[in-house]
Amino acid sequence: MPRIDNEKFYISALKKHGISSCGLNWSSDAHQYIRFEKILGLLGDNLEDISIADAGCGFGDFYIYLQDSDIRIKKYIGIDSLKKMCAITEKRTGCEVIHADITKMQLPAADYYICSGALNILTSFESELFIQNCFESSNKGFIFNALYGDKESEVYNYINLSTIQALAKRLHVKHISLIDDYLDNDITVGFFK
Repeated sequence: MPRIDNEKFYISALKKHGISSCGLNWSSDAHQYIRFEKILGLLGDNLEDISIADAGCGFGDFYIYLQDSDIRIKKYIGIDSLKKMCAITEKRTGCEVIHADITKMQLPAADYYICSGALNILTSFESELFIQNCFESSNKGFIFNALYGDKESEVYNYINLSTIQALAKRLHVKHISLIDDYLDNDITVGFFK
């Protein structure tokens, strides 16, 4: 169970701000795009031949970001635990969208799994299950961003370097990429096979 009610957290933001970065509880479009840029940088070149599963896809904003940047991929799959988000993403992207609890359900295979922000309100244990399932379902790797540091919060989940390294070791990650110099208390992590 998330540390707070996942549905209330997101649906109340959607009602207040509409389909926007603030509607997903991001502070701004600029911060959301910075995180997308970091994920994109770790995906590398020749994206037209890869499939991407977007874990915790929200409104499908990562796919829209790719399209707006004239970046084409072979296949996009959105996955979200909220039916409302799935319906919005399917309508906005025209792509396959799966309603699923990523911590528990078997996921479809994709070259890369990505995640931007969905780990932020899970417990540490749930975050590890989420990361493991995404990594194991990927053919090439899992790239995610998360809140970074040792802060304690009633709402948000922070991950630190020792947790990242221990998880990578347990999952037999062949290569780790870390980017933490773009926003305070934020990190983008690439776990590659």
